[in-house]
Amino acid sequence: MPKLKKLPLGICLAVLSMSSKAETSLDAVTVTATKQERKALNVSQSVDVVESKTIQKKNARNINDVIKTMPGVIAVSKNGGYDSRLIIRGAGLKAPYGVREIMVLRDGVPMTDPDSFTRFDFVDIDDISSVEVFKGPGSIAASNASGGVLSINSQSVFDGTKDYIKLGAGSETSRNAALHKTWEAGQNDNFSIQFSRRQADNNWREWNQFDTTQFSIKQGHFFKGESTLESEISYQESNLKLPGSLSATGYANYLKTGKTINDKTNTGSAFSKSARDSKTLFFNTRYKTKLSKTLEFKPQFYVNQWQHFHPVTGIINDAKDNYVIGTDLMFDRKHQLFGHDASQVFGLTLRGDIRNQGKKYQYRDTVVKYGRIVDVTSDAKGTLASVEDSSNLLSGAYFQQTLSPADRWKMDLGLRYDHLAMDIAGDEYWKYDYAQAKYLAGQGHYTTRANYDLFAPKVSVNYELAKASRLYTTVSAAQQAPTESEISNNRSYGQATDLKASTALQYEVGYKRNTQKLQTTFALYQIDLTDEIVAVKNGTTTYYVNAGKTQKKGAELNLGYQLLSTVDVGGSAAWQDYRYLDYKDSGANYSGKHVRFIPEQQYSIFANYQKKGYQARVEGLAFGSYYIDDANTEKYSGYNMVTNAMVAYRHKAHLFQLNVNNVFDMRYAEEVSKDSRGSYSYSPGALRNIQLNYRYKL
Repeated sequence: MPKLKKLPLGICLAVLSMSSKAETSLDAVTVTATKQERKALNVSQSVDVVESKTIQKKNARNINDVIKTMPGVIAVSKNGGYDSRLIIRGAGLKAPYGVREIMVLRDGVPMTDPDSFTRFDFVDIDDISSVEVFKGPGSIAASNASGGVLSINSQSVFDGTKDYIKLGAGSETSRNAALHKTWEAGQNDNFSIQFSRRQADNNWREWNQFDTTQFSIKQGHFFKGESTLESEISYQESNLKLPGSLSATGYANYLKTGKTINDKTNTGSAFSKSARDSKTLFFNTRYKTKLSKTLEFKPQFYVNQWQHFHPVTGIINDAKDNYVIGTDLMFDRKHQLFGHDASQVFGLTLRGDIRNQGKKYQYRDTVVKYGRIVDVTSDAKGTLASVEDSSNLLSGAYFQQTLSPADRWKMDLGLRYDHLAMDIAGDEYWKYDYAQAKYLAGQGHYTTRANYDLFAPKVSVNYELAKASRLYTTVSAAQQAPTESEISNNRSYGQATDLKASTALQYEVGYKRNTQKLQTTFALYQIDLTDEIVAVKNGTTTYYVNAGKTQKKGAELNLGYQLLSTVDVGGSAAWQDYRYLDYKDSGANYSGKHVRFIPEQQYSIFANYQKKGYQARVEGLAFGSYYIDDANTEKYSGYNMVTNAMVAYRHKAHLFQLNVNNVFDMRYAEEVSKDSRGSYSYSPGALRNIQLNYRYKL
């Protein structure tokens, strides 16, 4: 385990040893790990749950604000809007964008497609009741996810206590408004509406604006015999500008002035006009009924139609006709085994991702010097580059047996199997060549098919030390299929179907305690990755092979204590030692090196105050040093105590709340990297941001 060398971490642990009610709640109910309602205390694996009251205190603007204080979780945003680069225990690190190796769910519906793209723009931050993060492989709730699960639960249509109106404004010309209203329509029916609007100019950076508008209607019906039906139809429309990363010169300018200007010395790429504008129409329905005294049936069906305009490096994606259709047929059976209560969860899943006539375009407005594209001046579409149809069909089955072989002992035995079939066909007229920095003739018509069988087993044991404390151990695994983009890049080498699924095997032991004054979780883990999919550069082309092995060792701590009747304090800490056991790229051997961007330690601390109508909160985040390249030639020092604060006053139904993020206006990098040519890339942290909100409880 890495040595604790830095004074701030020692201070943090000293504070934690005497204080707080942890923000990650062990009282909260989680379904991510087991697909059964179970308190986090009784889950035999690391699962963090954040409830809506904490989300409100943070005045979370995006999902990153909710989860980035969790140990072992890294959440980076380029925009400060709804974009997120998510890493859980190192999973997702190799993704150049989006979410890789992690499944994101909303009310049980996958938001992550087989190509790792995750529609965070669809998540309404004002309509969240809780967020669960399940770390590592082995959840029967997730398919094709070896790194973990992020599960977002929206407000229930049957809960009429959360109705409100909210209005807010703040720095960077930001505005927000939200409305949630529930009402009964007869004895057995409930309805609710949710409306949200957010926008910000983020004018400390160029090309950094965003806005999102979301609306949903939910319906709930009670049948005889305790059966329920919940349905939702919703629509979102979002526009997001994604600024490019900064070069060393641009980062130095940011440190000096606190801003980045529209100057090419500031960016590390010619393509600094990335964006994602999207629209989504979504329908989800869930039914719950008892087939007998011991057997419940919980089917779910969902469909969404989405479109986006998504300029990235070299190419502009314009996909207007995309569908996701799926179902989950779950059974929950209670029975007796070894003289104790036992249960079984089993079911079938089917999901199809269909994309029709997905088009890619060249950038229209380019600046060319010496035959190379050195800049783009807009995100306007130019010549049509390709047209593609694709379908990804995922079918699966899962089973979990929960039993108590003796008093105080509980065991989970689980297995999930999924079959993924990819079918891609298209016509490529032009392609962007990274080495020559220009457009070249494409390969014409192409067809690619690939099939993967994915297994995710899990065995866990839980021992009840006392009524409020548990010891547990878990062994779990999962396989991860390659993405569409990885398969497509291999097409020219005639080995698109040769890639195997990678495998993650995790060993974890932990301790959990939940009393009125003290809440704590502690976990030790090791993850062995085999057949990792790594990039190999061959001249002007990058392709992928199964050539990687990585070992990850770490420890995670959540700790909280009710210091006074009006004050609770606490925090989290993580220690990480991640190394490549076998990793070669372009002739370079990185075996034995530390994994880049993973800090030796990261931690957060917080304190809450509440008395009568007055509330206050302060939190500090720290991110330890890390290597910025695979060769481990250089480290970035990280950052210490980026501080966020909140003060609020409640009078009857009225709540006035002031949030200040980055109180001391620190200038730092959220991520730093260095490529094989020695060029640096910086993602700057957001400057001080002030938000004032008024909330009226209906």
